[in-house]
Amino acid sequence: MSAAQGFRLRLRAQPDFRVDLSPLQPAALAGRDVGEVARLELRHANAHVELGELFDVDALSSEAPELRLEGDLRRFDRIGQAMDGGCLSVTGEVGDYLGAAMRSGDIVVEGRAGHLAACEMAGGRLEVRGDIGDFAAGALPGSMDGMRGGTLVVRGNAGARFGDRMRRGTVLLLGDAGDFCASRMVAGTIALAGRVGAHCGYGMRRGTLVFGGSAPDVPATFAETSHDIRVTWALLSRSLGKLHPAFDSLAGRVPRRVVGDLAADGKGEWLIVG
Repeated sequence: MSAAQGFRLRLRAQPDFRVDLSPLQPAALAGRDVGEVARLELRHANAHVELGELFDVDALSSEAPELRLEGDLRRFDRIGQAMDGGCLSVTGEVGDYLGAAMRSGDIVVEGRAGHLAACEMAGGRLEVRGDIGDFAAGALPGSMDGMRGGTLVVRGNAGARFGDRMRRGTVLLLGDAGDFCASRMVAGTIALAGRVGAHCGYGMRRGTLVFGGSAPDVPATFAETSHDIRVTWALLSRSLGKLHPAFDSLAGRVPRRVVGDLAADGKGEWLIVG
């Protein structure tokens, strides 16, 4: 059977335990044949299972490395982990660690994602068109650094600790964020179209939060400034509008600016447009 650049995997049987899908990388699978892909072994609890036992595997006519996953994949973790190029799309829900440590490429999920999505992401673009779990764009367990680059777009709501320890990159959240959003943030930009939960910006050191929706309650450890930010705001708002039309209208309004978290000697900024 001839080699292919892309593959479509349709779930046909739910596993008994959680499955690690990190070996399924678009660039790594390109050039293989269908039979070879179907024989790939995946971690399944303390054992292994062949990919073909869980998915129907078909070749795609694609000029670039591409992988399409279809089905309810809530028991499948680490989809697109450490991905370095190509396109990966999912029609359905996914498990934990989506796009963790991703370096380049594009991932789109038409559904909900579990916890720890985009953790330590360094590049590429990841879009979740449903809700997302806790610790998204944060640090992997045992690590001190959160998201390090790239672009994350979430059309739904996010859980707690969204952007915890984030160091670089751009995040757009169209829904609401849970408690401790941007906690211990070091750098990067998070733009929010919805509401935030309690303790937003707790321990924030640097970085930028843009509030395009409901105006949040400003903590006592943040102070308002009188700096003229019209030039920098024009550049930032224009770039956010290019990333998603939900932020197109920001450029015409000049936001309030507060800085903190002063309790942590922080110099992060909140730009409050709503």
